[in-house]
Amino acid sequence: MSENIKTYEAEGIIIYWKPNICKHAAECVKGLPSVFNTQNRPWISPQNATAKKVMEVIDRCPSRALTYEQK
Repeated sequence: MSENIKTYEAEGIIIYWKPNICKHAAECVKGLPSVFNTQNRPWISPQNATAKKVMEVIDRCPSRALTYEQK
């Protein structure tokens, strides 16, 4: 079975989201609601914060459903 991975890009960062393993702990939403907002489509808007701040919040994802790559 292939893994479903969504990609979101902004200056300095590429975000990868694996919805199949997300445990909905909401660390991302609580940590940076301007970027991670489940009411919006797309729900991830990495351009709304610095890459450094986004990386700090993603590092708190307990399931590792959110990961990133620095550009």
